[in-house]
Amino acid sequence: MTIVNRKESDIMADMWKRTQMRWRTGWGDLIDEDRGDVPGWVLITLMTAGLVVVIWAVAGPALADIFQQAISRVSGL
Repeated sequence: MTIVNRKESDIMADMWKRTQMRWRTGWGDLIDEDRGDVPGWVLITLMTAGLVVVIWAVAGPALADIFQQAISRVSGL
């Protein structure tokens, strides 16, 4: 059967089926991309928290000193 001899409704039905399959495949790819990514986000979160703790430990005393100087300048003590 060639395209010339097919009914227009059959051609449209085939096109609709192909469109649905492409749409479903596209959404399936998007959904599958996020699977298994949770350990990566957990690692990023833990590393960020670790960096904050390290930076705070190193810079904490200096930041406290700067804060005390700013308060003493503003209050005039």
